Amino acid sequence: MTYAIDPNPLWRPDPATVGDTRMAHFMRDTNHACYADLWRWSVDRPEAFWSKIWDYCAVVGEKGQGILLDGDKMPGARWFPEARLNYAENLLQDRSDGEALVFWGENKIRRRLSHAELYAEVARFQQMLVANGIGEGDRVAGYLPNLPETLIAMLATAALGAIWSSASPDFGVQGVLDRFGQSEPKLLVCVDGYWYNGKHVDCLAKNAEVVSKLPSLVRTVVVPYLNAHPDIGNIAGAVCWSDLVAVDEQAKVIFRRVPFDHPLYIMFSSGTTGVPKCIVHGHGGVLLQHLKEQQLHGDVRPGDRLFYFTTCGWMMWNWLVSGLASGATLLLYDGSPFAGQGTVLFDYAAAEEMTHFGTSAKFIDAAAKLGLTPGKTHKLSALRAMFSTGSPLSPEGFDWVYREIKQDILLASISGGTDIVSCFVLGNPVLPVYRGEIQCRGLGMAVDVFDDEGKPVRGEKGELVCTRPFPAMPVGFWNDADGAKYRAAYFERFNNVWCHGDFSELTTHDGVIIYGRSDATLNPGGVRIGTAEIYRQVEQLPEILESMVIGQDWPPGKYDDVRVVLFVKLQDGYALDAGLIERIKKKIRDNTTPRHVPARVVQVQDIPRTKSGKIVELAVRNVVHGQAVKNIEALANPEALKFFQGRAELEQ
Repeated sequence: MTYAIDPNPLWRPDPATVGDTRMAHFMRDTNHACYADLWRWSVDRPEAFWSKIWDYCAVVGEKGQGILLDGDKMPGARWFPEARLNYAENLLQDRSDGEALVFWGENKIRRRLSHAELYAEVARFQQMLVANGIGEGDRVAGYLPNLPETLIAMLATAALGAIWSSASPDFGVQGVLDRFGQSEPKLLVCVDGYWYNGKHVDCLAKNAEVVSKLPSLVRTVVVPYLNAHPDIGNIAGAVCWSDLVAVDEQAKVIFRRVPFDHPLYIMFSSGTTGVPKCIVHGHGGVLLQHLKEQQLHGDVRPGDRLFYFTTCGWMMWNWLVSGLASGATLLLYDGSPFAGQGTVLFDYAAAEEMTHFGTSAKFIDAAAKLGLTPGKTHKLSALRAMFSTGSPLSPEGFDWVYREIKQDILLASISGGTDIVSCFVLGNPVLPVYRGEIQCRGLGMAVDVFDDEGKPVRGEKGELVCTRPFPAMPVGFWNDADGAKYRAAYFERFNNVWCHGDFSELTTHDGVIIYGRSDATLNPGGVRIGTAEIYRQVEQLPEILESMVIGQDWPPGKYDDVRVVLFVKLQDGYALDAGLIERIKKKIRDNTTPRHVPARVVQVQDIPRTKSGKIVELAVRNVVHGQAVKNIEALANPEALKFFQGRAELEQ
């Protein structure tokens, strides 16, 4: 069963303005009449394309003569082998009094920093790093909310050629140690606490425990957020951010230009099947990929106001902050996305004249369930684009955006991951938006869909792959000297081809549909079913707040097959009875196939999810089958797993 493709787009670019987009300009600059031709050129001639991106996006640094070595090897290809550049230098080119960033906290704290002020703060923090012996290749870790200080600390670190990694402060102690314990940072930046959903959460005791178990640390810096003067006496080697020594107004940030693949970030996978993978990304790959995605696919221009609702434990934070390199003002937010009356993000969009609004598909679903109508209640005239990622955006989510937010808006559903700190498939301001579809494959990304035999397929479900190297491939994994873990993660399924692990389809429009993670797909009777197909139907019912589906090995002891089990979290005031179960099954049967219909429907009080908001189907499947969840610290609400244990409904 595939989504019915609507031949009529929900949105088409305005002929009067589409020629002014960065993508249209780039197409003219490279002599391509349509996007399909431009994409084909970009993957067939990668040296020419990525060299052009460097020039077109005005990368600061020395490009060198060579563009690509060993371009037939995945992994093994080397990009810009002679280049020298620095990611932070490209983000800090503007030293004007124009706004670099705006910060809103749920607790109503509001802050603004100009480009000149941001630069000065980076110089100030960097002076402390140098005084503590932090240099090229050293690791600095942030255990922080999405604050201005997080950005400042990252830029100061990257400017020195040191390596940054971050986790949000809602991680427990073990979750932080599972991450930072592997990378052994020399310096930790943490926060005294944070606000979420009307409550303040003190972090000082957690910080003290984390610091005591990271012997690699030489210094800890505590950012005051809850209190102006937090008591940090119990944190070994700690200083308060506000006590850092001021620098002279003329102080310069040190920018150490490094090779293209010099480590910039250590990112952490968020799965629950073991200790997180430590994925290393380089200065050049991150910069080039983000410039391409934001300027061309997102149409981000100088003076735009770019927002993404994200924590510092999700790769979208790393993606967001790159907007400085395109001349955008960053709009940062920390707290619940439904604070106050549930409209805080739209309040922010209206007040700050947001041009690009980034969020998760789950936020869009929840806003629709709440009956929000921001297009009627808020002035959103500046808003040109809305980005959605984290999970597949349902066709009904597309409908809600165009019905309740704005008719003339680029809705860019995007998909990639921490693995590439960017996207494989994403939006495009010169193409129409079709209901339920991601618009296109990214420039320079040789994305295809393979069947189980490794053959390309169209109009059929298969594995999302990338058949040629690209600059944002990881430099490698931390502590993986021979590259065995890296190769096993992406290249074992198909030789010399990146297999991403998404169950996908290329449509007749050359768009893409993501049906869910391949390792979470269902296989009743040997037929693969994407979980998103079931979620789409179930969550249209007004009684259903959220759902999760797994495959249960069946029957017990024999495991001859897999049966579909659906868990539902209901709206307040509803209970799961025979009538509702029948309506759920009928909805699924009428709009998919009989194989999609769950054998059991079970009510639960909550659905477990990762810190970045992704539901964890594999963890629930492990619980149902009596297996351990190895990395429970990755969960935002691990207590929800108890609702899936020992369910009598699943024994018959």
